[in-house]
Amino acid sequence: MMATLRVFAAESLKQHRRIFGSKLVLFSMLLWPLLTLATAYYTVLPVVESPEAVRRWPLVAEPGRLLAFLAAGALAYTFFFSLVQSAWHFSFERVSGTLEAMFLTPASRMALVLANGSAALVQNAWLFGCFAVAAASASGTLHLAHPGMLVIAALALLVPAVAWGAFLNSLLMFSRDSAFLYTLLDDPLWFVAGVRLPLFALPVWVKAIGLAFPLTTSLVVLRGALLDGRDAGDLAGHLAFLAALSAALLCLTALLLRVGERHAQRTGSLQLF
Repeated sequence: MMATLRVFAAESLKQHRRIFGSKLVLFSMLLWPLLTLATAYYTVLPVVESPEAVRRWPLVAEPGRLLAFLAAGALAYTFFFSLVQSAWHFSFERVSGTLEAMFLTPASRMALVLANGSAALVQNAWLFGCFAVAAASASGTLHLAHPGMLVIAALALLVPAVAWGAFLNSLLMFSRDSAFLYTLLDDPLWFVAGVRLPLFALPVWVKAIGLAFPLTTSLVVLRGALLDGRDAGDLAGHLAFLAALSAALLCLTALLLRVGERHAQRTGSLQLF
């Protein structure tokens, strides 16, 4: 247990030194999500003003609730895409050889990838998370069945996001080039997960693909808990599916780490791990 905590502490310190190299970084942590939110809002605004849109999606008749819907999407997307960025940075450690050096230590491989992802997640998303909750409370769009739903909503974001980050990091055992993560998990991720559009407006095949991403179900829980006043009983099915998906990602991560390391030991060297 102490060894795992030391791994988390070391990775957190490393992430902090890497991310916070300048005071401008702290400013960008809020600026970038706000620009993303403004872009989403003014992109959908001309469309949702039509009478047909109001008939199919009554929420758009209330600009405050529409903005809250998009803000929840931007918040969740910030959580999950920060893990994509973390995996991208993790790939630099393969190029420089530091990942190989870490894998020569007795540190737990699973603890290493979990620590890398969770440290990046907390440091990238905490500011916008606080801002989003404060803004929703001040605007009157925050509707909770009870205060405990804040904890459930937070766990529905944090746990799947950490599992998602660990899975992405484990993929790097097989590839030194992580550029494909940005190609596959930037715009496609927000589209299939319903970040800016309601899920009912998406084709069935897109919904099916979206279920493979924990962001989709996390968003359903987040919006239901914070904006629609739903309690744990109402969201029990989604929470159970999210827990199962997170567990599956962690199991797949453990398998990929084991298979990837053995493959590298057979076919690589310390310089070409």
